[in-house]
Amino acid sequence: MANGDGTAVVNSWNEWDTLREVVVGSADGACYEPTEPGNRPQVRDRPDEPFPTGPKPPEVIAKANEELDRLAEVLESRGIVVRRPAPYDFSQPLRTPHFGVENQYCAVCPRDVMITVGNEIIEATMSRRARYFEYEPYRHLVYEYWESDPRISWTVAPKPTMASAMYREEFWTWPLEERHRRMHQSEFCVTQDEVVFDAADMNRFGRDIVVQESMTTNRAGIRWLKRHLEPRGFRVHPVHFPLDYFPSHIDCTFVPLRTGLILTNPDRPLREDEVALFTENDWKLVEAPEPVLSNSEMPTHCQSSKWLSMNVLSISPTTVICEEQEAPLHDLLTDMGFEVLTVPFRNVFEFGGSLHCATWDIRRDGTAEDLFPRAKYTPLTAGSSR
Repeated sequence: MANGDGTAVVNSWNEWDTLREVVVGSADGACYEPTEPGNRPQVRDRPDEPFPTGPKPPEVIAKANEELDRLAEVLESRGIVVRRPAPYDFSQPLRTPHFGVENQYCAVCPRDVMITVGNEIIEATMSRRARYFEYEPYRHLVYEYWESDPRISWTVAPKPTMASAMYREEFWTWPLEERHRRMHQSEFCVTQDEVVFDAADMNRFGRDIVVQESMTTNRAGIRWLKRHLEPRGFRVHPVHFPLDYFPSHIDCTFVPLRTGLILTNPDRPLREDEVALFTENDWKLVEAPEPVLSNSEMPTHCQSSKWLSMNVLSISPTTVICEEQEAPLHDLLTDMGFEVLTVPFRNVFEFGGSLHCATWDIRRDGTAEDLFPRAKYTPLTAGSSR
């Protein structure tokens, strides 16, 4: 089966070409993410107060769902097909031979676990125990796409054990001086012993994939992506933002808006030796304005930073959806020639993301363009330990 224009039912090569079909998350059944070796949630500005456990209150879920539904309506008004995750009971405890957690998390952020790379769907490993089975609400969609078009490939990345040895628990107690000393070593709460990556640490630029090394993606995960994607014609580029002491997911730090233009985080500059990849290939890096909310004003149980302001969703090379209160960002994007659509999304923040996080591209226009023709790239050769 193909679409009317002959393209595959799953087709997305970058973050900005015209969007045709997308999955929007749901807050149904959401729980507070538990404390575990890969995550230490805290009540904002009250670190000594116990973090809530179990299901989120119905009124909190209802407010988030109202905003997610509004996003879906805006997308549909632009002719975009919107799909939603299946119901899932995240209050179920999870036990494996290596670990246990009392509850799971939510299906608000499909971008974290699912990614479309060309005509392939990849399910990420995930880095946190409570998110081990987070792919399940999307499996009915994956099977539908896979069964409907023989051009579609579907890859499940190797699941890590998530045993204690996979984590560096002392990371959470390092003083600032120790973090500063280690910041260029990119050693965070996951070790390098198993393949670990979240899909939201990846940006797609045609045949080039940019991957952030972070608390949720380690060097073994990047190496697995290289080995998997290079034979398919992709180039995988690790990137680092050394002033971010808790890096997790790239889409509040480095956001491509259209060919040649990237929105960057002024608090988290790209490592100096990695800037040339972009500037030498005619990409302009533009700093995002200061968010309207400060970190202290973010929702009490939100574990993300004020830079969720940058977590925008491009639905074409000329149209971007932003959170409705981020007026300075609206003005910047408008001045750069974008049509800016706005939706309220502050109630979604405490579920781990904003507009880009809460969506998963299924189909966009476009093909595997080479947008880095002057890139200096060395493939990962057999036996290499890079």
